[in-house]
Amino acid sequence: MGPAPARAEHRGTAGEPEVMESALEGTGKEGKKESLKKRKMAGSPGEGLLQPVKLSRAELYKEPTNEELSRLRETESLFHSSLLRLQVEELLKEVRLSEKKKERIDAFLREVNQRIMRVPSTPETELTNQAWLPDGVQVPIHQVPYTVKGRFHFLPPAQVTVVGSYLLGTCIRPDINVDVALTIPREILQDKDGLNQRYFRKRALYLAHVAHHLAKDPLFGSVRFSYTNGCHLKPSLLLRPHGKDERLVTVRLHPCPPPDFFRPCRLLPSKSNVRSAWYQGQSPSGDGSPEPPTPHYNTWLLQDTALESHVQLLSAVLGSASGLKDGVALLKVWLRQRELDKGLGGFSGFLVSMVVAFLVSTRKIHTTMSGYQVLRSTLQFLASTDLTVNGISLCFSSDPSLPALADFHQAFPVVFLDSSGRLNLCADITTSTYHQVQHEARLSMALLDSKADDGFQLLLMTPKPMIRAFDHIVHLRPLSRLQAACHRLKLWPELQDLGGDYVSAALGPLTTLLEQGLGSRVQLLAHSRPPVSEWDISQEPPKHRDPGVLTLGLLLRPEGLTSVLELGPEADQPEAADFRQFWGSRSELRRFQDGAIREAVVWEAASMAQKRLIPHQVVTHLLALHADIPDTCVHYTGGLLDALIQGLKEVSNTKGRIVVSQGGEPVMVPNVEAILEDFAILGEGLVQAVEARSERWTV
Repeated sequence: MGPAPARAEHRGTAGEPEVMESALEGTGKEGKKESLKKRKMAGSPGEGLLQPVKLSRAELYKEPTNEELSRLRETESLFHSSLLRLQVEELLKEVRLSEKKKERIDAFLREVNQRIMRVPSTPETELTNQAWLPDGVQVPIHQVPYTVKGRFHFLPPAQVTVVGSYLLGTCIRPDINVDVALTIPREILQDKDGLNQRYFRKRALYLAHVAHHLAKDPLFGSVRFSYTNGCHLKPSLLLRPHGKDERLVTVRLHPCPPPDFFRPCRLLPSKSNVRSAWYQGQSPSGDGSPEPPTPHYNTWLLQDTALESHVQLLSAVLGSASGLKDGVALLKVWLRQRELDKGLGGFSGFLVSMVVAFLVSTRKIHTTMSGYQVLRSTLQFLASTDLTVNGISLCFSSDPSLPALADFHQAFPVVFLDSSGRLNLCADITTSTYHQVQHEARLSMALLDSKADDGFQLLLMTPKPMIRAFDHIVHLRPLSRLQAACHRLKLWPELQDLGGDYVSAALGPLTTLLEQGLGSRVQLLAHSRPPVSEWDISQEPPKHRDPGVLTLGLLLRPEGLTSVLELGPEADQPEAADFRQFWGSRSELRRFQDGAIREAVVWEAASMAQKRLIPHQVVTHLLALHADIPDTCVHYTGGLLDALIQGLKEVSNTKGRIVVSQGGEPVMVPNVEAILEDFAILGEGLVQAVEARSERWTV
């Protein structure tokens, strides 16, 4: 979820709960003016009839204007053809939200604002005393461990602000989501709420109380919980209208603290805000040992405090530049077709908007560029820049108290800092996901440069799920096995940082392990996690294992794929011990023709089809050895076309028999059973069974 700006002239100061309502009034007036113009035009004579355009001879043959010549040159140099330009323009018309629907959404948002401000207050209680919650609502996070210090009571939000891409004009159909931030009053929060999930517990209780009262209102047809970008510590409340407008919009409520509530120095990536003794349910050791840092936990706190600054930044950059807005919309379509923007660690639409803002600030994109130019420039940047090595920052301050980029590289695999210089926008993105984005950007740039006739169709109109993008697919299920993998890999600090999310904790080490083992056999290894579905407010929140499966995609490199030998160091080298530890029982000493004695791993593969499936042996062996994941939990898909590539094993010679027809001409009568038998051999591995049936032939 990324913030998008409300108009600056409608923004109130802190403590003004009418921010959302005043912002929506401006859009409503503009919509009314346009609707009045339409009614005036509709009342003109000849309504519904196409009138011929009368042009004089001078107008008919006049020279093109400078603007028309510029448009023709731009079409020739950038779009390669007028058809591509028309396709892009038509796509933008399809994904934009119409003014008529905006008016209905604005009216619904005003009603939501009024309902939220009328939610009653509650008396103050301990955080662990949740008896005041009614039976029809559950706290939307897992409170593990349950014991935590602090007190809580509910007060109406100090401010209700529309954030996200709706008011900016970069949201795209068909799923229209409007993000609304509810600023929690300072009276509810305490100084040490940043420790041990106290703030996240209060945030969840705040949302549960709002959900209980809004669920009874007939205005809403659906009131459900969901995780914000897949983060299980940050639920959001989804509101949908009642009746025919139920699919019009989804309003997502996000409680957040006042912008300057947390001390920034306490949320640096090297700081710890989750105590080991509390998380493990033990008494403090008192030996003075340092606490492990919690960079992801700190980032999730900073994300809630930075909504206002992100709104202001995007408003200043994208506010009046229609080309930038079109470019962001095209980039969102590009990400959605490749399923790169979903769930925790996805390359979201908010993130790509911030990338565009960075390119504008560094003058690699100009505000006068068209949407297609913004798309090309951003894809070129993603294809040529490796943020896993050299991070970027929207902060141009020389304040010595700010952390350096190197500090963030030690804590996160991908680094992109916001304008404060303290928040890593790519904190949840893994190296594999970023390399997949890079790979897709390179393919897209090559497609655009090739001037192919179907370039637009392949770039923005064709879905490209993982099954289409990769050669081999690996499914790991059940996900509960990853909990044992975390213990085997000793990922206790990561579990403490991620609030017990063992899937996220194990994901990075597992992909690194497999990349090291597969080596030159793979060009790219990526992963995909199904998004956690929303749930009813009366249900318990989903567990980490509930999505059911973790999918890995292998893009193979033909050059090293079929090698049956993993050559290690010589036996007397110090690296030999590491090689034996990595490969376990598969490593053995071998003497080669040059007389060298080396550690080596030899894979069993007799035919070329078996050699192409050596990655299957590598994956199952390494997961069982290092992550305690048995081969029964590894479901490997690959080599499905090998049966066709190998050709026929046996082909029947009897395809039919010659008979003489009544006219005296020889005719071939096909042998149906023999032909069906050949089909069975041809489709071995793809077809379960072929039933032959006998028929009488009359000639």
